[in-house]
Amino acid sequence: MRKENSDFKTSFVTEAGSFLHNKDYFAYVELDDMACWVIADGLDSDMEVDSAEMVVKSILGRFTEKPTMSSLRLKHYMQEAHEWLRTESKRVRLKASLILVVTDYAKIRWVAAGNARLYHFRGGRLFGRSRDQSLAQSMKDAGEISEEAMEVHEERHNLLQYMGQPERLEPYVSKKVPLSEGDVLLLCTPGLWEDVNATEMVDGLTDAKEPEDFTDTLEDVLLSKQRQTVSNYTAVAVYANKVFKEDPKRKWRLLKKWLLALIVLLLVGGGATFYFVKQAAIKAENLENMLEYQKSADMYMKDSDYPKAIKDYSEARNMAIRLKDKFHRDFFAKKQRVMQLMVDGDEAFKGQDFAKALDKYGKAQEEAKPYKEFNHKQLEEKIDRSRTYMQIMSWVQEGDKKFEAQDYVGARSSYQKARKSALEEGYTDGEKDIRAKLDSAEEKLTGLRK
Repeated sequence: MRKENSDFKTSFVTEAGSFLHNKDYFAYVELDDMACWVIADGLDSDMEVDSAEMVVKSILGRFTEKPTMSSLRLKHYMQEAHEWLRTESKRVRLKASLILVVTDYAKIRWVAAGNARLYHFRGGRLFGRSRDQSLAQSMKDAGEISEEAMEVHEERHNLLQYMGQPERLEPYVSKKVPLSEGDVLLLCTPGLWEDVNATEMVDGLTDAKEPEDFTDTLEDVLLSKQRQTVSNYTAVAVYANKVFKEDPKRKWRLLKKWLLALIVLLLVGGGATFYFVKQAAIKAENLENMLEYQKSADMYMKDSDYPKAIKDYSEARNMAIRLKDKFHRDFFAKKQRVMQLMVDGDEAFKGQDFAKALDKYGKAQEEAKPYKEFNHKQLEEKIDRSRTYMQIMSWVQEGDKKFEAQDYVGARSSYQKARKSALEEGYTDGEKDIRAKLDSAEEKLTGLRK
């Protein structure tokens, strides 16, 4: 219960500025052992769908289900939100700039895509700031422009990474940063940091005893500039009045374990100690990543989200290759193949190639037998539906041949059987085509009677 033994206070302000609609969005959650703050700036022009709200709610929902400070899992949450934006980009491409901050009430880690920012203040001074993923930031890092010039550079909104981009997202993930009592975190969108510089932020912090005092002051500074156009702006202040203190005895126990391990390595390896320790750390990280990917892939398999399962089984297999673990390499490859068979079967079914769909589903059914997390019942339903649809199409083809042979009575009979089965199975698209063929046969018969 880390939360009970710490004191974090949050306050925020978010406004539309000169615009009718506020495309910024902020939300946070404080749980017993971890907390998460997420702020986003919508970059698209869609007035019906709020991209910033979508990504913030997606990430917070996943974090609430499984709180974590793992860089791998946080990137995974970001990727899911990113994919959701891409899927929903129907009228226009949905885009958002986002930063999230997680804490275990003793340390923080942030993940960013775009140019929403985190400022970290300590002792009344700027202690650190997140890096933008923009061309202006890259120019500054290369020494081409100064920090001050970057803040107003025309390329500051030329983002190299953002939520909803066409390519796979590669967000920036920070290392874990220990917190000190009295630290202040400020999350903000470009609408704030473009008009309130770091010096003004530090000045505003001087007499701000509470987080709401700080956000109010920042808003006053912003509006005092009296710009003709004020962008959407959001400022979130988090005061870490008391951070969680680790049990010193626990730290000492861990230290003793490391010392014993190092003594053994020194006795065995001498000068190779550092190499072995480093290799062991890399292997441990790869193993952790492999297990994380396996867990998420199994979850996707259970939920029948086969494309995402393929992606994560592939990542798990890559980790197994790095570990030279042949068993798990082959194990994940087999699971990945089953998922690919399901994807191929679904695509064939969607394209009304029911024979190919049945073939893929049949192979998947055979190869998926060892996997309890696989939805076998759903696959049986897909196989039954494919067989039924094949029979429907067989009657349609039979009707077409009779129609061409001018056997309109026989054609009508075949079409009627096909239509009746299509209606019973809910095969709506097929039923429309069959009904049109049936109408043609009826017209021919009516013409013959005349």
